[in-house]
Amino acid sequence: MRDTRFDEGCETVLGLGEVGEDQAGLVGGKGAHLGALSRLDGVRVPDGFCVTTDAFRQVVERAPEVDALLDRLAGADPDDRQAVRALSAEVRRAVEEAGIPDGLAAEITGAVARLGESAAYAVRSSATAEDLPTASFAGQQDTYLNVVGPAAVLRHVSRCWASLFTERAVIYRRRNGIDDRTVRMAVVVQRMVLPDASGVLFTADPVTGNRRTATVDAGFGLGEALVSGLVNPDVFTVRDDAVVARTIAVKQRALHALPGGGTREVTVEPRQRERPALTDAQVVELVRLGRRIEAHFGCPQDIEWCLTDDGFRIVQSRPITTLFPVPGPVPGPVPGPVPGPVPEAGEGPIPSVYVSVGHQQMMTDAMKPLGWSMWQRTAMVPMHEAGGRLFVDVTPRLASPASRAALLDVMGKGDPLVRDALETVLERDEFELPGPDAGHAGDTDHAGDADHAGDAGRAGPAGPPAGGAPEASVTEADPAIVAELVERSETSVAALERDIRTKSGPELFDFLAEAFEEHKRVLSDPLSIRAIMAGMEATWWLNEKLGEWLGEKNAADALTLSAPGNITSEMGLDLLDVADAIRPHPEVVAFLTDVQDDAHGDGFLDGLVKLPGGSVAREAIETYLRRYGMRCVAEIDITRPRWSERPATLVPLILDNVRNFGPGAAERRFEQGRLRALRTEQDVLTRLRDLPDGERKADATKRMIDQVRAFAGYREYPKYGIVCRYFLYKQALLEEAGRLVGDGVLADREDVFHLTFQEFEDVVRSRRADPRLIARRKEAFRSYEALTPPRVLTSDGEAVNGAYRRDDVPEGALAGLAVSTGSVEGRARVILDLADAELEEGDILVTRFTDPSWSPLFLGVAGLVTEVGGLMTHGAVIAREYGLPAVVGVDQATRLIRDGQRIRVHGTDGYVEILG
Repeated sequence: MRDTRFDEGCETVLGLGEVGEDQAGLVGGKGAHLGALSRLDGVRVPDGFCVTTDAFRQVVERAPEVDALLDRLAGADPDDRQAVRALSAEVRRAVEEAGIPDGLAAEITGAVARLGESAAYAVRSSATAEDLPTASFAGQQDTYLNVVGPAAVLRHVSRCWASLFTERAVIYRRRNGIDDRTVRMAVVVQRMVLPDASGVLFTADPVTGNRRTATVDAGFGLGEALVSGLVNPDVFTVRDDAVVARTIAVKQRALHALPGGGTREVTVEPRQRERPALTDAQVVELVRLGRRIEAHFGCPQDIEWCLTDDGFRIVQSRPITTLFPVPGPVPGPVPGPVPGPVPEAGEGPIPSVYVSVGHQQMMTDAMKPLGWSMWQRTAMVPMHEAGGRLFVDVTPRLASPASRAALLDVMGKGDPLVRDALETVLERDEFELPGPDAGHAGDTDHAGDADHAGDAGRAGPAGPPAGGAPEASVTEADPAIVAELVERSETSVAALERDIRTKSGPELFDFLAEAFEEHKRVLSDPLSIRAIMAGMEATWWLNEKLGEWLGEKNAADALTLSAPGNITSEMGLDLLDVADAIRPHPEVVAFLTDVQDDAHGDGFLDGLVKLPGGSVAREAIETYLRRYGMRCVAEIDITRPRWSERPATLVPLILDNVRNFGPGAAERRFEQGRLRALRTEQDVLTRLRDLPDGERKADATKRMIDQVRAFAGYREYPKYGIVCRYFLYKQALLEEAGRLVGDGVLADREDVFHLTFQEFEDVVRSRRADPRLIARRKEAFRSYEALTPPRVLTSDGEAVNGAYRRDDVPEGALAGLAVSTGSVEGRARVILDLADAELEEGDILVTRFTDPSWSPLFLGVAGLVTEVGGLMTHGAVIAREYGLPAVVGVDQATRLIRDGQRIRVHGTDGYVEILG
């Protein structure tokens, strides 16, 4: 069927049997998949051929008006739906009017003749940006069924070409970052199957993501009725070769082919309406067929099928692009303790259970490969990557009754939704775990810096004691150790900065291997762990005992206001001092206002010195950057630009401070918090002394208050030390990447962000890089950005997010975790990007997550609501220090709360009311 008469050297019509799986650029995603399926043993695909993208390209080239229209479409505002709709219609019209040249028409009609001129055909679009692992484009281009006769086939081929520019397809490409000009359209023409039943098979559960569970949707007649939503399907759920659930729909209508072409709706006979479209045996047979297809393509598939008298036909198979990936193995030597064997339940092993690191780190965005692989290298426990995120396998801890209880306790204190998700998984039959006689799996020591190591990786501290004497089970430590620990960290960072400057090439990576060991030694310093636990356990003690003795809820919140030595809260206060240096100089303020609106304003520091007061302003900003310039949003990802690399990021925050605060605000706010904490302390101690055994209770409480104020601030310091070290690693690695660019090994310095640390090292040692790998990684990263990571994930691929099971939340309110007491009402500002922050006094910040880089923003808001967070995460700690009512872990808060709505945040009781 191969013919090149249309344009010598081009392939314009290919039989499906000639199409290779790697020819998506020539026949589109659908065509490439069908070609592969047509050669797969046991899989039957209707006969057909492809009109290739070469044909499409040449037709479009003969219509120059299409090129001009695409220029206009590219320049249209993507939010102007009316303009996009009008321009898309013009492009479609131009493509259809271009017609099919005689040579190509002869090839297509010849192919039809060989398959049968009088037969009916399905004519289906097959774009190059379609059925991809990262974007399915399902339903974005057109399909035509029951097309009869060569002339009708030619007419519908033109319509398929034109459907590349439907409004929905253009908008979908924009959302996926795909340029209209880079996409080409092929057309698949296949003999029609007139089925008794048809539908869709998902080889993984499309809702939960479970890869062991398949779902079959089935209906009578043509599958287009089901896909388009015209009829409700029968739904079968299959697990381990058995139908485990079924819902049989009442099927009122079906879509059938007409003898002369086209389709029509028909009424299903009453006696057939409640009959299943498939028997259970047929469903299981279909799923087995789907598993064979899934194994061939290497990922879960969305498969369209038809059933006739002689069995199943497959008419399409594409990847399911909405599933969160399953965590992969930990590369290289496993850090930390090696887990023991996991017990088995029933006939197979218990699926592994993973907890999200990002939900502990307050950074659930996708990371590039260098980012997540560096975090793996420096973590205290093994971490698995999936979808650009990291997860800790907690299966061994769940397998031991002792460590299971401790893990659930610490997870629940950090994020109740994680605990509920874990308990939900544990309730399943396949997670029958051993009883009390089972041995311990893995260690149950303290987790070190919980933010970095991941409390999920080890059982960790179990939280406050359930009762007993006031002094029981609380770590007490000498406050002097904080200064010693800070000095140790500063000395270690200074040594790293001094030594790393002299390293390059393979020697740099040898040095970093040693530096990572020092990194982990600092993190696991027993003295540092003791200091962290002293503050955390004293906080738990105060909340429990003062709740029991005085009826105070979350009493420690007010007692930690303006705790000394908190590097993260100081970062916000110091930015107020920067505003004080700038506020007296109106020309500087005007200049920075222009910088704020300039996406390329990072050279603004040089421009400041030309203005009256500009030298003072520049020195204030540079002083700030010397202390905090290594920080940024999502700072656990080494590939993210730091403030010192992109200082214009700070400009909106500085201008907010200039506008919303007066001179001396930093010192004034800190002192107000300190005095409020002191008054709260005096009030609590006075009330305790009036109780039975009051002196002893007051003395114990005073010791715990002193511990909280001495150690609460240090809780933030280890993370600061980590980020300082990370910035030094990044600077050295980027210098090495620059040398690779200079030598022609890489096209761009930041290409190394899409390599793992080990791959980067291999490139440095071999002086060779694979640009195709880098391109694939960039494409994968774009797809990962669109995924929402679950709190808990199983090795079966099931995503579990947990739920609040509370009866103390008013109807219509959004439940969350109370982390900072008080109640406040105000305007919700839904902010997803720190650069978009523009706040007024009394606003309530609503966002997905906050890491330390968001802390300067807290000074200008009245309350905080986040989708992710826990009692001891950074946002909660700083909210308490600044006295902001805060509720975290509010599922889908940024979707359920609209920007500008009035809301009330109940920071004491843990819920948010939407007022209108």
